[in-house]
Amino acid sequence: MPEAPKESHESAEYSVAENNRRKLEFIEDVTKNADEVQKRVLAEILSRNADVEYLKRHGLNGHTDRETFKKIMPVITYEDILPDINRIANGDKSPILCSEPISEFLTSSGTSAGERKVMPTIEEELERRSLLYSLLMPVMSQFVPGLDQGKAMYFLFIKCETKTPGGLLARPVLTSYYKSSHFKDRPFDPYTNYTSPNETILCPDSYQSMYSQMLCGLFQNKEVLRVGAVFASGFIRAIRFLEKHWTLLCHDIRTGTINSLITDPSVREAVMRILKPDPKLADFIESECSKESWQGIITKLWPNTKYIDVIVTGTMSQYIPTLDYYSDGLPLVCTMYASSECYFGVNLNPLCKPSEVSYTLIPTMCYYEFLPVHRNNGLTNSISMPKSLNEKEQQELVDLVDVKLGQEYELVVTTYAGLYRYRVGDVLRVAGFKNNAPQFNFVCRKNVVLSIDTDKTDEVELQNAVRNAVSHLMPFGARLTEYTSYADTTTIPGHYVLYWELSQMGSTPIPPSVFEDCCLTIEESLDNVYRQNRVFEAIGPLEIKIVETGTFDKLMDYAISLGASINQYKTPRCVKFAPIVELLNSRVVSKYFSPKCPKWTTPGLKQWSNIN
Repeated sequence: MPEAPKESHESAEYSVAENNRRKLEFIEDVTKNADEVQKRVLAEILSRNADVEYLKRHGLNGHTDRETFKKIMPVITYEDILPDINRIANGDKSPILCSEPISEFLTSSGTSAGERKVMPTIEEELERRSLLYSLLMPVMSQFVPGLDQGKAMYFLFIKCETKTPGGLLARPVLTSYYKSSHFKDRPFDPYTNYTSPNETILCPDSYQSMYSQMLCGLFQNKEVLRVGAVFASGFIRAIRFLEKHWTLLCHDIRTGTINSLITDPSVREAVMRILKPDPKLADFIESECSKESWQGIITKLWPNTKYIDVIVTGTMSQYIPTLDYYSDGLPLVCTMYASSECYFGVNLNPLCKPSEVSYTLIPTMCYYEFLPVHRNNGLTNSISMPKSLNEKEQQELVDLVDVKLGQEYELVVTTYAGLYRYRVGDVLRVAGFKNNAPQFNFVCRKNVVLSIDTDKTDEVELQNAVRNAVSHLMPFGARLTEYTSYADTTTIPGHYVLYWELSQMGSTPIPPSVFEDCCLTIEESLDNVYRQNRVFEAIGPLEIKIVETGTFDKLMDYAISLGASINQYKTPRCVKFAPIVELLNSRVVSKYFSPKCPKWTTPGLKQWSNIN
């Protein structure tokens, strides 16, 4: 993700090296004193908000110590505070959740859970987000020197905000940030020197924004030292945009003009401040883009690029082969971990392999607790997460410094903006420690993706099964560019359906038997409960439907038309909404079923000895 600057530099003597040193010292200090910082953060949050309705309702009575807080305050989900959120959204200005005025609502991506959630926030949270952003480049500069000598080509977008009945803005967290003075009025900082002018980022028309940002990035290609977007899928979307529109972009660079489809006056003016006729550059881009293979296109068009800054953890890991193909294996860097609820942590080893990414949670951001996650009987990889917690489970939560190496936890946070013991829904695994602060791998969202009977398949299982299956496509020069799934219960029995969009470089057609092998490989890769249900015909044969090229772009366009943010959009790994299923089915070109049942062996009787 892009990094935020400091609001101002303390003096004309400001130096990059000195700023980096101070930021790294800050990380060292708060991680060494993680528990003391966490105690102070909780006490500060509770003392500030001692008189808010929510805390009074639960009888906290002004206590600010950890022990009383944990004893009295319940662990909650979004549904528990939805009535309070609705009151605020409808115009109730009394201190319901927070003593500070709620400045706006931050919307979730709309694809992580089945519905769009809105999170209350306060003005000072912008300072906290800016602080986390400001840590990213001092960390990165330890591994890649000289990044202050060039520019970053990041594809950043806003979403038009809406208003609640009470008049508060509701918008994605990145839109809030990009429209804030922290971003728009930032002083010059070599680490926030982007190829995209602010006007192109702040353009609400996604086509005009993408076109103008790509045009500026191409024109300044020799100055670019790093490229990126928020999610890997967003960056790949930008490369596909280039594939479709490079002839128009070359024309604009050749002539020093901008296409007439770009109608936003502020965008045109901002681009024309940069763009000059450059026939030689246009010829070079045309030569590279007209080649049959686009392998390594990023390093060819932007030859000084050191790395790609995108999120490739979780289900975004499926994009790694595509990014490697387009970049000839440039490092893929995940810099930070954040959500609409709060910003959390940074990756202190940014050049690590994507599979080894871990985030150090910064203790000043909020008060953290961790709910241990238990796998089901060791027979399934599904994550068992109860919707509500009983008293015993509430007592299982541990503090930041008390987590155990290798254990998985669900993240629970108490924020300055009025969330108290709130379950974020992310499952994290402890990978190590920076001083006394733990470092976490992101495992998955806790939500189950697919279920027909007693089976429960989560994102990680599905991703691993698909990864195993696509190896069958490699001999034919084909790769999976995108996928989603659907639990089809219109058949008897119900069955899993996977929608695959492929990119094929080779000319050899893929025989139906290969796709059938893919179906079976997925089934063989799923857990024992799924395979047992298949053997006993509680679940039908898995189906793969191949869809037309561009189908998942259509799916994203549809989601954006319904209000999703282009920055935060992630292809849903499971679809349930009937219009989306209809869209996918309308673009199916072929379909294949698993040819036989997967292997299944009876589990040991000891595992079931307590079942009546």
